[in-house]
Amino acid sequence: MARRLALIAHDNKKVDFVAWATFNRETLSQFELIGTRHTARLVRDKVGLEIEELLSGPEGGDAQIAARVATGAVDVVFFFVDPLWSQPHDPDIRALLRVCNVHNVPLATNLGSGRDHHGPRSPCGRAPRRGGGGLSKREGEPASAPSGRGAAGICEGGPVPR
Repeated sequence: MARRLALIAHDNKKVDFVAWATFNRETLSQFELIGTRHTARLVRDKVGLEIEELLSGPEGGDAQIAARVATGAVDVVFFFVDPLWSQPHDPDIRALLRVCNVHNVPLATNLGSGRDHHGPRSPCGRAPRRGGGGLSKREGEPASAPSGRGAAGICEGGPVPR
């Protein structure tokens, strides 16, 4: 059985998510993908990968993914969270995060954790920190990323090409 990845991105993180997914398209194509409605449509329409589409997050999609994590049907969750805006379905989001922790399912909630610990890499090198733009000290030059090994041997990481 193929490894299954769940993909979710809040509205204000969808641009980052599409850039990350496009950069990691080849790696992501090796897995079965599931996602909440709008994120799944972006993966299908913008990235060109097949993905199972669940309900949108506010309609219960996060809860659907949590249920699959709890039953062992999801191996890794990539959830690009917008920490600056409250969400109407916050209880479902918290439940998903809790279920991932209870069942030791790797969970990436931003570009940095999506690259460093779970295999696929960030298209920007290091994830920006507090107002950073993902660039090195020399303006316009991408920051380099350290090589790393994905959680549970899922994927190989490596430096981001310049």
